[in-house]
Amino acid sequence: MTLPDAAEIVDLVQRALAEDLGPSGDVTTQATVPADAVATARFVPRRAGVVAGLVVAATVFDALALKQVEFTPEVDDGAVVRDGTVIATVQGPLRVILTAERTALNFLGHLSGVATATRVWVEAVRGTGAQIRDTRKTTPGLRALEKYAVVCGGGVNHRMSLSDAALVKDNHVVAAGGVVPAFERVRAAYPGLPIEIEVDTLAQACEVIDAGADLVLLDNMSPADMREAVAYAAGRARLEASGGLTLDTARAVAETGVDYLSVGALTHSAPVLDIGLDM
Repeated sequence: MTLPDAAEIVDLVQRALAEDLGPSGDVTTQATVPADAVATARFVPRRAGVVAGLVVAATVFDALALKQVEFTPEVDDGAVVRDGTVIATVQGPLRVILTAERTALNFLGHLSGVATATRVWVEAVRGTGAQIRDTRKTTPGLRALEKYAVVCGGGVNHRMSLSDAALVKDNHVVAAGGVVPAFERVRAAYPGLPIEIEVDTLAQACEVIDAGADLVLLDNMSPADMREAVAYAAGRARLEASGGLTLDTARAVAETGVDYLSVGALTHSAPVLDIGLDM
């Protein structure tokens, strides 16, 4: 996943600025800061983490006052940094810097938080061959940015939308009358589209592997059953572990031989990386 195109980022930033500025703008800054004041400020994380969203932060300043503030990244997105590291510098009119500060920090802190949380999971399974994968459990309107942040943290993306690939879940199985009928209906309706099937038992996993599923989601399965499913698949399908995963159990699950660990928490529960703007 790469960054969304510039127009999409500008749209997100403009809506965020509209929330912050309200009808009268930054009344505190306008009242207290001389119009001709200039300053230099630095973005500095208060704890170690992975940086993501520098382009979005830069766009905040451009959207507020085009080219009046010079934004200079000091690291790249995806960089692992210690607390106190200067990750970007801004220089220009102080009124613009202070007005844009919170909006820029909101984007930068949130996306860096997603990247940092992802990196923790990636490190937990390093060397096993399994990859950490995100879900669609994202903040409405921010999916593309959050999935970009997952990649910055070393994870991989699941589908972006419902039309990118089919994911047959338990309710679809009930509606279709079984996992194999559900799979066959999707394959008939959308030939060539990647199809993932969620299963709850080893028997179901074997059924859909034999039916030709591209990817099988092993929902809340025991490590023992996962190992059996991996052995049965023998490379015919990729396998993804999901449900009830924790950092404490991540490595044991990865060592079963599954291809992916599906972790919704990367985007729906990642704590913000605390970043400040120091004058």
